Amino acid sequence: MTAERDNAPAQVFAEAIAIMARLRGEGGCPWDREQSFDTIRKYTLEETYEVLDAIERRNWLDLREELGDLLLQVIFYAQMAAEAGHFTIAEVVNGLNQKLVRRHPHVFGDEAAAAAGNAASPEMVTQGIDSQQVLRNWEEIKAAEKVSQLTNHTTSSLLDAVPKTMPALMEASKLGSRAAKVGFDWPSVDGLFEKLAEETAELKEAISANRGEPVESNPDAIAEELGDLLFTAVNLARHLKIDPELALRATNAKFRRRFAAMEKQSSTSLGKLSPSELEELWAQAKETESVSKAVLTPERND
Repeated sequence: MTAERDNAPAQVFAEAIAIMARLRGEGGCPWDREQSFDTIRKYTLEETYEVLDAIERRNWLDLREELGDLLLQVIFYAQMAAEAGHFTIAEVVNGLNQKLVRRHPHVFGDEAAAAAGNAASPEMVTQGIDSQQVLRNWEEIKAAEKVSQLTNHTTSSLLDAVPKTMPALMEASKLGSRAAKVGFDWPSVDGLFEKLAEETAELKEAISANRGEPVESNPDAIAEELGDLLFTAVNLARHLKIDPELALRATNAKFRRRFAAMEKQSSTSLGKLSPSELEELWAQAKETESVSKAVLTPERND
């Protein structure tokens, strides 16, 4: 066992908090002292994606490092909040602990969950349940929390709980899910395919409205129609229970593989090839990948 694993989590976590306090304090790091909630937001997003990348690559050493970088973001925000008198890192962790107990009555018991703030129905089944019932209980407990929060805070819209700073794909999915809770949703996947066709037609119409002019001459209308098309596609993913962000990341990775294969197959720079030659290389890359998958996937003998 390494020395790092010998250290108690509380000890090393407290050390990280102390280091951040020193970096932000008098005589600390000029860059760290200049940062604000707004300036480090972009780093939080970058670190989150780097965690996802390490998981997808199954590189556990990289994942350990990226999780540390992501944890740094949490500690950074909490330190700035403490300096401003908003809350402390202890309150952040305590709030998390209470939430975990509150939403897991099947593990910690009904009394402990109630003491942690669970205000859901006392008739909720919490013993001998499967993972699907766990999710249903989680949503019911979460809904009870929202009712309590609405009682204590003025909220103008159900959608206000969805942060506007989320990545756009995630925000669109969350907005659609929230609206669906009050019945404002497409009843089936078929309706979404019809909506996709409708939005595609409207996008084509906006483009053709330029009457031969460059797309840049009417950017707002075209951007709006393209946004509508993307929003519909995200909601289709929600209905299919597919995470659109992860689906797009997988497609991005596939594009990277196939483009790299094109570069490898070509004896000259891709920039010197004609569109038809590039298309032929792309088709070869797809075919090679398809054959590789067939070799790696054993046939079923039903």
